[in-house]
Amino acid sequence: MNDGRAPGGQALLFLTDEQLRKGIEAMFFAYRGFTADPDRILDERGYGRAHHRAVHFISRTSGTTVNNLLSILGVTKQSLNRVLRTLIEDGLVESRVGKRDKRERNLFLTDAGEELERALSDAQRERMKAAYREAGPEAVQGFRAVLEAMMDPELRRRFNRLKDDVS
Repeated sequence: MNDGRAPGGQALLFLTDEQLRKGIEAMFFAYRGFTADPDRILDERGYGRAHHRAVHFISRTSGTTVNNLLSILGVTKQSLNRVLRTLIEDGLVESRVGKRDKRERNLFLTDAGEELERALSDAQRERMKAAYREAGPEAVQGFRAVLEAMMDPELRRRFNRLKDDVS
């Protein structure tokens, strides 16, 4: 008997081009909303989204190496060095020589860096919390599944490792 499931147990889902287009547009507008509050905070300091991403992942993986941060962010060394130089000069990030490998630099947020990260994250957390509350638990689970399914396999593995580090 055909129960509407594809091989592997996943239900078939057929979307029209119009439904997909609306989903793409919703992602654009949601991203704009998600970044609006942090963008205002960053703009006051003369920073951009690259600074936000660096601060976020240094906070998330305190003591991370520059090479690991390069891998997480997927940016060029030159681009990351420009961002890190600014954050270090402004007293938000501290770079320490590695304990195991003296060639490595380990990155930590200073108290001022943690304060900035908290302000940026709080703004996004509040927006996410309100959206999740409005959408309900099933939508939250579905949204998370969609986001993870959109990730390239290597990025999904990296995301899952980060997720596991907190658990």
